[in-house]
Amino acid sequence: MAQSNHYETLNVNSNASQAEIKQAYRRLVKLFHPDVNQEITDSEQIIRINAAYEVLSDTRSRQSYDRQLHYSFEKPHSKKQQRTQTAQQQYKKRRKTGRYADEQIEEWLRSVYQPVNSFVCNILNSLEEQIDKLAADPFDDELLENFQNYLQSCTEQLKQAQTSFRSLPNPPSLARAAAHLYYTLNQISDALGEMKYFPLNYDESYLHTGQEMFRIATQLYDEAQDSMGAYK
Repeated sequence: MAQSNHYETLNVNSNASQAEIKQAYRRLVKLFHPDVNQEITDSEQIIRINAAYEVLSDTRSRQSYDRQLHYSFEKPHSKKQQRTQTAQQQYKKRRKTGRYADEQIEEWLRSVYQPVNSFVCNILNSLEEQIDKLAADPFDDELLENFQNYLQSCTEQLKQAQTSFRSLPNPPSLARAAAHLYYTLNQISDALGEMKYFPLNYDESYLHTGQEMFRIATQLYDEAQDSMGAYK
């Protein structure tokens, strides 16, 4: 079987943006990682995926790789296959040392998990107090304005959490925790969107739905914490 190049491995066009490459990588890691899909046991595929992303995620290494592809376009396929296999072998060697994986985990914890964890805790732990304040008189203009300001503050914190979450691909060993965090952020977003309708018509069902969504988000967040294990 012909060996695919890095773009084919990630199933993206050679003109794909960096964001598209990152999105494709995340999707494939979730698909092929055994922690997420225990029915898939193709360890070679996840190695090819990681090797491809390591090259294409860095602008300078991608440009160099693109020049190599252009140069070898009309060369015998065995030359290109040999280069791709060499890159994969080098990646395997680094992977066996564990140093690259450890550095990747440490960077993700510092740049992604810690800020996301802080924002999510602030949002989830503050709702009950705000609902209690509003319950004193849901029709009071000042209380309602304070509640709207609270929702806006949560929305801004959520955006910062989402930006941090998207800043780096998750390490394969933390794929399960990252997936739970992803769904937690989505659930919070839906909850805030639901509660923003309350000031428009004073329909308390929007508040109740938002609170239920926050409870689900809290459960997802707890599962994320459990999946972190010794990394917390």
